Amino acid sequence: MSGIQDAVTTEKTREQIMAEREAKKLAKQSKNQNKSSTAVVAATSGTKIITEVEQTTITTKLTTTTTTKAQEKVDSVAPKAVLPTLPNGQNTEAGEKSRDQIKAEREAKKAAKKAGKSAGAKVEATRQQVAELKVADKAPEVPKPPSQTAGKDQEKKKVALSKAERRAIQEAQRAAKAQGQAKKSQPTGKALPTATTAKESKRESVSPSKPATTSSPSKCAANSSNGECRVKLFNHLVCAKENSQFINDPLVHPSIARLGVQYAKRTVVGSNARCIAFLHALRQVVHDFETPAKKEFGRSLDAAVKHHVDHLHKCRPLAVSVSNAYKQFKNQLTQLPADIPETELKELLGHFIDTYIENQIGKAAQAISGFLQEKITDGDVLLTFACSSLIQFICEEAKRRQVAFRVIVVDSRPGCEGQEMLRRLHAHGIPCTYVLINAVGYVMAEATKVLLGAHALLANGYVMARTGTAQVALVANAHNVPVLVCCETHKFSERFQTDAIVYNELSDPNQLVRGSKCQLNNWEAKGKPMPLNLNYDITPPELVSAVVTEVAILPCTSVPVILRIKPDIGY
Repeated sequence: MSGIQDAVTTEKTREQIMAEREAKKLAKQSKNQNKSSTAVVAATSGTKIITEVEQTTITTKLTTTTTTKAQEKVDSVAPKAVLPTLPNGQNTEAGEKSRDQIKAEREAKKAAKKAGKSAGAKVEATRQQVAELKVADKAPEVPKPPSQTAGKDQEKKKVALSKAERRAIQEAQRAAKAQGQAKKSQPTGKALPTATTAKESKRESVSPSKPATTSSPSKCAANSSNGECRVKLFNHLVCAKENSQFINDPLVHPSIARLGVQYAKRTVVGSNARCIAFLHALRQVVHDFETPAKKEFGRSLDAAVKHHVDHLHKCRPLAVSVSNAYKQFKNQLTQLPADIPETELKELLGHFIDTYIENQIGKAAQAISGFLQEKITDGDVLLTFACSSLIQFICEEAKRRQVAFRVIVVDSRPGCEGQEMLRRLHAHGIPCTYVLINAVGYVMAEATKVLLGAHALLANGYVMARTGTAQVALVANAHNVPVLVCCETHKFSERFQTDAIVYNELSDPNQLVRGSKCQLNNWEAKGKPMPLNLNYDITPPELVSAVVTEVAILPCTSVPVILRIKPDIGY
């Protein structure tokens, strides 16, 4: 009897151990699942959550119930065990007991599973409640350090903010910073608005998205009052200036001062005429120059000539022919010998100026005329634009050869230089026809050749000439009339240009006003309109058939070759 009870107790202890182990496993699983939410749920809401203590109590209750049932069955079986029974019967009773115990264990497992599921459902419900409370009421969470919370809020704001809002925030921060710095540097109340306005104006000038509202009206008003309110596209171009401010300069030679006034008044026009007048005035400067004490003649003369050239550039931008002549003169100054008296050096420079005028302008014109005389035949109708001394010389030479031809002179406002060309040709008995540029389409069908002068020939083959030349070349190209540009090599420039806006010269806009009935009359008082009077335009090489120079008849693309070989051939 005691042996049976001992066996039962030993079996009970094993069953209890197994049940406890399973209960612990279930408790660990529920604990791992609900670790993150149990603390928050316990702090924020008053809901009851199954903790480890409650789970252990449930498992102990289940084990106690199973043990009590087993004890009752053992007590009921114990008197039967006194009767004599077979060992097989004992085995069956023991087997029946083990079955009951197994059933009790299964029931304990099912109850534990149900308890775990209910706990998980409760935990999920509490999680949802906590989330709703956070969104709706913004209940205080578990206390965190303020730096972390502020950082998270800023990150959320950064994600949500747009570029405009960020710029506004940055500008507000800058303004606050500027105010703080102004308060520190100058505590008085007057310095604060000046600093802020300076900061705002600087910010307006820097930021491309915001137009300068405060600064632009004042600037435009000032410019309009001075007659200089122009389109921004042409602000870099040089305007015509008054004549009086260039006369009384004690450091400028009288011949250069006179020439500057003539440049400004447009009494001396044309590339060749301006170059010849500059060289004659330069000869007077060299003749009257006196070398300072303890200084070299070449260097001191170079500094003096540079000052005079700057003065001429202020009166009117230098022509390409004038700038090239000045470069050749500077090159000659560097080659002067040092062991020769000053008078002989002045004679050498005077001889250089005379030979330059003779070779680069006089003989070059004769060579170009010789090339073109072969092209001009009886019955030709030559069309030219504006006034060119080289074209005039070519026509006079053809008249001396007694070639029967006539000339169509196309002219344009406001200069109307074609009238001077017409007067010169008519004086030599050449039959001429005079039209304005708006009628060039009607007379182009009569022309057999188009002869054009040039202010400069650029390194990329483009022709820089009087405004309207490109239009005449375009109409000639449309009528399949050959366009010949006559240009000396001393007008070749190393500059590249494809339009007339990058570099040009502005004449007086009042020249475009024809009279009191003109729409542009009193344009300065109106403020907004600004007449644009450009001196030159750019003709592309596609519209030019050939360029006639003293070297040969060349295409426009041969300009770089001439510029490269020009020092070698003595030009």
